[in-house]
Parts: sequence; C-alpha cells; structure tokens
Amino acid sequence: MVSWLLRLFFCTLAISASPLVLPSSRAMDEDVDAGLDQDIVDINEDLGLDLIEGDIRHDPTIDRSAISDDKYRWPKTIPYYLEDSLDVNAKGVILKAFEQYRLKSCIDFKPWTGEVNYISVFQGSGCWSSVGNHHVGEQKLSIGERCERIATIEHEFLHALGFWHEQSRPDRDDYVKIMWDRIDNGKEHNFNKYDDKVSNSQNIPYDYTSVMHYSSTAFNNGTQPTIVTKIAEFSNVIGQRMEFSDYDLQKLNRLYNCTTSLSFLDRCSFEGESICGMIQSPDDNADWQHVSQAPGGPDKDFTNMGDCKGSGFFMHFNTSLGPVGHRALLESRILYPKRGFQCLQFYAFNSGSEGDELNIWVRSYNKTNPNGTLTKVARITELGLNYWQLHHVRLDVSGKFRVVFEGVKGGAPSNGGISIDDVNLSETFCPTHVWRIRNFTGLLNTSPSGLQGAVYSPRYYSQQGYSFQIKLHVNGTSEQPFYLGVFLHLVNGTKDEGLQWPCPWMQGTMLLMDQQPDIRRRMSNQRSVTTDPNRTTTEGNQTFFFWDKPSKVGLPVTEPDGTVYYRGPGMGISTFLSHERLKSREFIKGDDAYFLLTMEDVSHLVATQPTPPPPTKPDPTSTNEPVTNRPESCIDLQCENDGVCIVQNGEPICRCLTGENWWYSGRHCEHFGEQEDTVLIAVASSVAIFLGMLFVTLLTAYCLKRRYRKQMDKSDKGVNLANTAF
Repeated sequence: MVSWLLRLFFCTLAISASPLVLPSSRAMDEDVDAGLDQDIVDINEDLGLDLIEGDIRHDPTIDRSAISDDKYRWPKTIPYYLEDSLDVNAKGVILKAFEQYRLKSCIDFKPWTGEVNYISVFQGSGCWSSVGNHHVGEQKLSIGERCERIATIEHEFLHALGFWHEQSRPDRDDYVKIMWDRIDNGKEHNFNKYDDKVSNSQNIPYDYTSVMHYSSTAFNNGTQPTIVTKIAEFSNVIGQRMEFSDYDLQKLNRLYNCTTSLSFLDRCSFEGESICGMIQSPDDNADWQHVSQAPGGPDKDFTNMGDCKGSGFFMHFNTSLGPVGHRALLESRILYPKRGFQCLQFYAFNSGSEGDELNIWVRSYNKTNPNGTLTKVARITELGLNYWQLHHVRLDVSGKFRVVFEGVKGGAPSNGGISIDDVNLSETFCPTHVWRIRNFTGLLNTSPSGLQGAVYSPRYYSQQGYSFQIKLHVNGTSEQPFYLGVFLHLVNGTKDEGLQWPCPWMQGTMLLMDQQPDIRRRMSNQRSVTTDPNRTTTEGNQTFFFWDKPSKVGLPVTEPDGTVYYRGPGMGISTFLSHERLKSREFIKGDDAYFLLTMEDVSHLVATQPTPPPPTKPDPTSTNEPVTNRPESCIDLQCENDGVCIVQNGEPICRCLTGENWWYSGRHCEHFGEQEDTVLIAVASSVAIFLGMLFVTLLTAYCLKRRYRKQMDKSDKGVNLANTAF
C-alpha cells in the first residue's frame, strides 16, 4: 500500500511539474499527408500543374521517338545533386530509393563531381521528371511536398532513366479500357498511347502491378474509374506505389544490360537439391538435413507454408540425437563483397530446447589463410520455441568469405531441433529494430478504428540513445477506417538527460515487410519522418517544440505491469497502406506481420551538398598532374562503377576498379567479370579448340580417303586398259 502511494505521489509530481497544459493524445498526432491518399497525378493536379501524362516535363525540341535511342540513356552510374530546397526527410528518402536501385539492378548513383550531365533533385511544385537523358547538363527532377515516399521517387527516376507510363504502351487496349467520358475535360491527352518507336516494352508483358501505371481514377471527373482492367481481379491493383514490380525490374535491367544487382549477394529458400551451393563443413560432427518437415516440428517450410505440393523445403539440425555440444556447420558458397558491410536475413524455427544454439560465423579467406579463418559474429538470442521467426545479423566483411550457420545441441532434453529458411544476404544496412506482430488477422477482425484500436510497439532506443515507439492503427483512424495508420512517437528513456533537445534530425523509417522469399522481388511499404528540432505546434494559446523531451511535452502512459513513462506527440501517416493493398502481397504470413524499424542520424543532410570546382587545364610548367580537378579531356568520358578517368598518351581512358577475384572492364568500366567467368571462358575456349581440331582432323582424313580412292580408281582403269590391249 505504501509503495503504491509513493508511486502515485511521484507520478502526480511529475505531471504537475510539466510546464504545459497537455493536449489530448489524438490532437497530438500529426499526419504528414494531411489524411489524404493521393497519387502523383492527384498531387500535381491540386497544384494546377499542366504536365505531359501528369508528371512528365518534356522538351518540345526533342522528338519523343528519339528518346528510345541509346544516346538518351544515362551511364549506369548516374551523378546526382540534392539541392538545398529539399527538406532533410526528402533527402533521406531519396538516398533510400537509390539503395533499392542498387539492390535490384545495376543502376548506381553518385554525388555529382563535375560530370557534364547530372540529375539535380529539388523541391519544386509537385513530383515530376523528364524522360531519358536530355544532355542539357543540369537536368531537373522535382520531389515536392507529399512526394516524399520511396515509390514516388523510384517512379520519377524511372522516367529519367527512359521509361514512360505503363498504360501508354501500344498494346494497352488489349489489357485495359479507357473510359473517355469519365475523363476531366481537357485532360484526354494524358491517355495517349505511343507506338513502339516511343514506348519500348523490352518484350515484357503488360504489367498491372507496375509502379509506372496510372491509378484507376486518374484524371477522373467524378468518382468513377477512368481505367478499367479487362481482368477484373486487377482493378484494385493498378496504380500501386509500394515498390518496383518484377516486370519493372526486368524492363530496367534489359534496357541497361544489367546481368547482376550491385548490392545483392545471395539468397536461398532450399527448394533445390543443390541447396544453393551451400556445403556441409568438414569441421563438425553432425549435418544439417534438407527436409520438407521435421520430427517435433516444423511440419512445413516458411517459403510456401506447406501450400505447394512437391515443394517446400528447409534445412534442419536434429538436436534430439547425439551428445551435448554436438554441432553442425552449414556454409554458404564463396562470396565476393564490394561495399564492406552486409545484412544477413533469415527465418529460424526452434523445436528443440531453449538451450540449443544457433550461431552465425564468417569464414574469411586471404593469402595467409587460404583455407579460411572462422570468426563468430553472433549468437541468435530470442530463438523462440515452435514458430518461424525473422532474424537479422550485420556483417562487416571486405574480402572473400562464406557465411556459416552453426547449430549446437544444448543440455536440456529435445524432441526436435533448429531449422532455417528463406536466407537473404545483401550489401545493405540491417534495420535497427524488428517489431513482430502476431495474430495479425485477429487484430484486423476485432480492433475498432480510431485510437481505441491502436496497438503500440515496444519501446526502442536509437544508437544515439533516443527512445521511440510506433503506434499502429490496425483498422485506421476514425477518418480513414480502411487503412493501416502508422505514427512515430518519442518516449522518455534512461538517457534523456544527456541528450540534445528538441531531438535534432533523427529519421525514423517504418517498413511493413513483404515476406516474399527473394529480397529483390519484395514490394514492401515504407514511410519516413524526421525530427526537425525547429518544428513547433500550438495547442490552445501555447506553442511548444514538437520533438521536445517527452517528459515535457508528452502524456503519461501506464503499462499493464505498472510501468509509467511519457509518450510525446506522434507524426506519421493515417493512410499508410489500404487493407486492399495489405492483402495483395505477403505482408501477413503465418499470421505474423513484421515492421522493420530504423532510427538514424541524418544531420549530415542538413549541410549543402558540395559542388565541384569548374574544370581547369593542367599547368604545362608543372611536373605533377592535378589531383583535385578532372583533366579537361576527361569531361566527355563517363567512367562507370567507380572507375577513374586518366589521360594516357594524350587520350582519356578509364582506369577500372579491380578486386582479388573480380574486375570491371570496357571503355567505360561497364563490364563486370569474376574469376569464375574466366574459368568458364577458358573451359569453353578449350572445348571449342578441341572441337575445331577434331573437325579439321576428320575433314583431313575424309579428303585423304577420297584422294586415295581416286588414285585407286585411276590405277584400276590403267590396269583394265592394259589388259584390253593385251
């Protein structure tokens, strides 16, 4: 009783010490999209912009059909400049969009360092771009207010890379019907279709799921759709703004001759007997088994959830047998990194005991250790019993290596073992936190809309020490009941007294993960908000800093266990994802949904991006070549893939990047090669030479045989004539 009274006293004291009259929690939520679910076309129309197809800026001096020409392609590494007019949040989202291009294609982006042609991104009016590389030097691309979502940025950069909208393809009438009488007067030209000379589909089928497709209500004069799909099931699919579709990426990679992605390393769902080139290590005393179900569980894989007959495999280490400490090592194929940091993602299932271990190792190779050196990277904690669970492990490897999964039998009794499935490895950063929401279907079916139906994540800490929390409206807000709504809150934490307030320039990214097995094919949905320390809000006659210390501007929260803390105002999106879109992908799998959360310092984006000095001619009296400026003759030579232009014998050439077992080659360093490629070429060349020699040998033998027969025929004729004369 005394302890309860003391807690009540201190809570009351803390509340009374607050200098503000605290507003209601609902009033403290701020929606960055103002509660609207608007597409690119809607945003630009509201601003009164008159652009081609709603978001294309076109130079009338350039024939549209000419843009399909290769000279309007960008190099695979595109120089960019982020102008000061962009707010910090937009800059951070743009950089995240670049990471998706690197993960899913061979297109890269680099800060502008003086190249003749580059893309300058600014906060203009609306979201728009030109189509293709117009060779005008600075080519503008606008990411205006409410355009700060990753799919919108991907969309505009696809225009810049040379792509028109999907529904302007020459074959579009086979797949959709344009309802001309429902189009706003004077906007009919936005539904023009182009012939093959303008819109090149790269021999890819029509794509209802394309991030480049109009929504069904684009430019409508009422509430009825202007585009009706001829397959009814796709009527609510067109116009998605989550991520690239599979066909988007196929077209992009064909247009730019991509054979591999820049930051993707490996993946495996264990469907084939080869298990993706993984090997059982000789340094253990047990093996991982390739199975479709395991005694004690799991009874189905995670990839297909047991729905596909004849498929659905995973790797399993049985801990019900053998002595304590028995271990099995499963090693990936040899990998060659380029960036020096990686994220390993996989699902694990523990049907054994809590004492069983799953450890992640790296086997690194170098000249002094040709057989590799094992280094333990992580022990997987929270290896929950009897369910598939998502895990991330950060790696920092810069040389040739393998990833090693180690299973170890613990001391407690076990009726099962450890299983893994859907492994992905990429040269990207891991999320800082993972929020797993179980029984998601049940929440959808039972949660009311509005604040009463909101669920909250655990409290997390950023690397800098700021504590934060995510609020999810499962069935939307009262105003938008058929959407997921997501909001970021700062909450008070143990390190608040030593932190800077208001919280400066921390970007929180909330990503609802599409649980598609291949990370390159995922169409996850994400949004970001950034803590601007200068942002204020007003309640009644009081003004306060939005991102100030939660104990100063927040509301008290009491958890079921009696824990009391303060939750600050929330900022987010009430129309994060519609329930229709939620069901269109694998956002819910095994009745689980995952939010991947990142809270990172983006204060470096406040500063102006450096501009390169103008190119200058080398000093003819100097014996040293200039190191800060590109040689003048290099200005027109664009080296890709971090190649460097140098002048040799008076001619500009690209000096290409090379590694221990890989290299770039070609005039622009555009071709990637590996040692394995050389081996294959050598083998193929040897086979070709052997076949050629065999052909020559057979041909020679055939000719000699014919010649011998002719000589024999002549001899026979001579003998016959002699006999006749005789």
